[in-house]
Amino acid sequence: SRIHETVAKLTEMVSATFKRRMPSGGTIHIEDIQDQVELSLMRAGEHKIARDYVIYREEHARARADKVDEQEEVSPHLGIHITQSDGSRIPLDIKRINTIVAEACAGLADVSENDIIDEAMKSLYDGVSQEELSTSLVITARTLIEQEPNYSYAAARLLLDDLRAEALNFLGVAQNATQADMAELYARALPTYIERGIELELLAPNLASYDIDALGKALLPERDLQFTYLGLQTLYDRYFIHSDETRIELPQIFFMRVAMGLATEEDNPTERAIEFYRLLSSFDYMSSTPTLFNAGTLRPQLSSCYLTTVPDDLHGIYGAIQDNAMLSKFAGGLGNDWTPVRALGAYIKGTNGKSQGVVPFLKVVNDTAVAVNQGGKRKGAVCSYLETWHMDIEEFVELRKNTGDDRRR
Repeated sequence: SRIHETVAKLTEMVSATFKRRMPSGGTIHIEDIQDQVELSLMRAGEHKIARDYVIYREEHARARADKVDEQEEVSPHLGIHITQSDGSRIPLDIKRINTIVAEACAGLADVSENDIIDEAMKSLYDGVSQEELSTSLVITARTLIEQEPNYSYAAARLLLDDLRAEALNFLGVAQNATQADMAELYARALPTYIERGIELELLAPNLASYDIDALGKALLPERDLQFTYLGLQTLYDRYFIHSDETRIELPQIFFMRVAMGLATEEDNPTERAIEFYRLLSSFDYMSSTPTLFNAGTLRPQLSSCYLTTVPDDLHGIYGAIQDNAMLSKFAGGLGNDWTPVRALGAYIKGTNGKSQGVVPFLKVVNDTAVAVNQGGKRKGAVCSYLETWHMDIEEFVELRKNTGDDRRR
């Protein structure tokens, strides 16, 4: 009776765990159940039984693995074939998928490899493209983030597999690389990246003067695992250098490129670049967006903001608007002080007329900011300033309202 009571108590503990995780029900993989059985045995002090149970699981896992290997040698997994970019078809490599997902989930609490794989497989079909296969894995992990935040790291690591395929194939360094391979491949990829980037006129030629081998050895592939999904996706969408929409950077190469750009004027640029790289890639410090965009490129513009004063004459006003356009194209955010410009109704000596004030010009400034964004990488940003003693201040502060004359709003 004692054994029956203990078993019933442990069973209830395991059941309660899954009821908390999945209050609306769902499918549970056998491995997840067995993991909880192990934990329950240990927490209940049944260490000898737990040890025997671990050995039992290991023996059966080996037997299943041998059986799976035999089956995969006979036929492709589920009869699914992958359509490659050149149109050829190859059998689905389920072993590589297991490896990629296992790497993505390694060291993350409450994250299940089987949940990601099982759910992703449901959306696959014979002839699916490699891109769709990768997207399916990433999206599956993304949908699980609301259940467990650690899936954000898993999704980022699955996205890394796409990044590796895109960048390393372009550089001709490797195909189908895993995160474990990057300890070797990062050092090989950096010199090729610098060479191709200079050749394509995307990187500054002076980057070739660094000790590239030393920089390659300094790259830390394990820091790729620090990214959440949103952070890595943002880097991919907006920050990584691309050639015809193909991203040629990987996270650690990206940080090293920025570090090299920052170290160009230092006494020992290679040592300083490694120092900057370690700081950036640790996330203890992060440069502003213009630095991340431009460091190490042909236009190494590192400043975020530009403040100007608009003079009180027509040439000066439209000269300031032209300056806004050029600064926005190549630089960062803008701030214009419009205080010197005369107010509405003020006398104009050249025409013997009256001024329209500051507000109509601000509409032109706004349209310019929309038309000329920041190098095609993000929206233009302009702030307009007016001292509170200016005669147009009341109309100025009402500009955000949705009512009034369109020409002055």
